[in-house]
Amino acid sequence: MSELVPGGNLPLPGGSVTVRVPGPFDVSALITDDSGKVRGDADFVFYNQPSAPGARLHGDTLTVDPPRLRPGATRVTVVVSPAETGTPLGRLPAPALHITDSGGRPIARFAPPRPQQETVLLLAELYRRGGAWKVRALGQGYADGLAGLARDFGVDVIEDATPTAAMQTPAPAAMPAARPTMHTLVDLAVPRTPSPDPDGFLGLVNSARAGAGSPPVTLDARLASAAHAHAAAMASAGRLGVEGPDGVSVYQRITAAGYAYLTIGEQLVSGPRTPAEFVAYCLRSEGPRRTLHDAAFTHAALAHVTGGRSGDTYWTALWARPLSPGGLPRTATEVVDLTNRERARAGLHPLAVDAALTTAAQAYSADMAARAFYSHTSPEGTQPWDRAAAAGSRMRTIGENIACGQRSPAEVVEGWMNSPGHRANILKRDFTHIGIGFAGGGPAGTYWTQLFGA
Repeated sequence: MSELVPGGNLPLPGGSVTVRVPGPFDVSALITDDSGKVRGDADFVFYNQPSAPGARLHGDTLTVDPPRLRPGATRVTVVVSPAETGTPLGRLPAPALHITDSGGRPIARFAPPRPQQETVLLLAELYRRGGAWKVRALGQGYADGLAGLARDFGVDVIEDATPTAAMQTPAPAAMPAARPTMHTLVDLAVPRTPSPDPDGFLGLVNSARAGAGSPPVTLDARLASAAHAHAAAMASAGRLGVEGPDGVSVYQRITAAGYAYLTIGEQLVSGPRTPAEFVAYCLRSEGPRRTLHDAAFTHAALAHVTGGRSGDTYWTALWARPLSPGGLPRTATEVVDLTNRERARAGLHPLAVDAALTTAAQAYSADMAARAFYSHTSPEGTQPWDRAAAAGSRMRTIGENIACGQRSPAEVVEGWMNSPGHRANILKRDFTHIGIGFAGGGPAGTYWTQLFGA
């Protein structure tokens, strides 16, 4: 796999390729000819219009089949914007683009310089040269958001305004549009409409949470989509499981639906016939009740599918807190504080947070989640010290702890302290600095990295 730098390019193999950008982002694409201009609304691919000839978007993954693009198309530009409208990209984890071939083999990765106030970023373009296709890394940002992006791609931007009564005049007769308008791209900035409350589930849940002193949750359409897909997978297999018969975990379905999370919980159940029975089951059992009452969750979804050989009904409930601009730093800080608390108990000096170690740790957690592996050695053979050096660290001694599946900083630090090898890293007297990484997704749901240096 090649690591691209801004302006770098690489030939693509024949056939389709997939482009994935994990994290709290919306992925979209613009299909153009050599002029770099769109022909119309059909040339925009985003979550409200997820397919066009030769291009299909599913969650955070864009699949492009160049021979099937519309006639005249010679370029596909990959764009990311914050999933939370109006958030500057500089307040989110740095986006990283992963490209794989039709067989799932990695081709290239591109991590652009960290954006600042930009709200839209052109990450890369797939383009035709002669009879072959290549990918070029871009990293160009727009501080004026989708409107600035649209103008550069030949879109007439219509600024909507609400006039006062004195300013209102009869509307002119409609004229045929000579160029595409901004209406489609404006939809990108409109928050997704929450799914309706299925059979009173939300009312039942929030009543129970109020009784436990927990704040209410709201329904999320992306979680509902993932919950339904997983319930259907379990029904088709006739068994409960975090991983479906298709080899996809419930966490991977969540991130594929475009929901990046900081905290996650799930309940997989068969038997109840109604949402009321499902909630009653949860309240009777300690583990499910604790999840339903957990004050950390802000979103929820419930889905059920009846099927399989037994005809049973399979339920998937999802509980989550989305990844937010301040959530990831707070999580990292909590891990550092808990780690230093353990060092203080052992009479050791605290570890200082190091920017390079943090960059390397965060990138590695995101990579493990995105590529569904779990090891101190990456698929390319890099080791912790290689990754630290690549991030700009000049530390002479490097140590690494990783973990997966834990749901909170307290849980992951406790797990490391209960493991002799990980405990030894946390309590190593020579270490002076630390960086923390966290990512949600993959088969395990959460991936944690502690990178130590001296």
